Amino acid sequence: MSAAPLPDWVIPPPGGFTAEDLLRLPELPPHTELIDGCLVFVSPQEKWHSRVINLLVAELDRQAPDGLRADREMTVRLAKRQAPEPDVVVVTSEAYDRDEPSTYYVPEDVVLAVEAVSPDSEERDRDTKPRKYAKAGIQHYWRVENDRGRTVVYVYERDPANDCFALTGIHHNQLKCTAPFTIDIDLTSVGKRSAH
Repeated sequence: MSAAPLPDWVIPPPGGFTAEDLLRLPELPPHTELIDGCLVFVSPQEKWHSRVINLLVAELDRQAPDGLRADREMTVRLAKRQAPEPDVVVVTSEAYDRDEPSTYYVPEDVVLAVEAVSPDSEERDRDTKPRKYAKAGIQHYWRVENDRGRTVVYVYERDPANDCFALTGIHHNQLKCTAPFTIDIDLTSVGKRSAH
């Protein structure tokens, strides 16, 4: 009895994978990301993670002004060897409605990138990905964490002087901010039915 051949993505090419590779490799597990030329596989989501994403996508899409839309779990092609998949993005309506490319956005499309931190993504979401988002020119980044059952949102804005994010607020029960647009989200409603 012979073993089945390994898929192409098991062994990286010299120099690592590129965003082009990520987008064309067949049979990759869902939500595979490309960080520094390496494929990153996502572990199964916890209920909180899925529910906070649902809330943020719904509320950001509802509250966004004309010309902006919220989307979930879409690859953002940042650079040749960088193609992460933020949990939530706010993009231009033009990018949202664009047919090609249909599998990813580019940094110019993205107004806000949001990561909901899981135990296996802490370092990537707190350090690696925000640095890459800022370097690519994305202006706003939120990191969402589960603090013993309480949802906490860390809000960042890009400082153009040094291409990195500066913390502009930490929100516990209510997320209220005016950038990238006026936003008011009840963080205690994660997992609850919307009254809207």
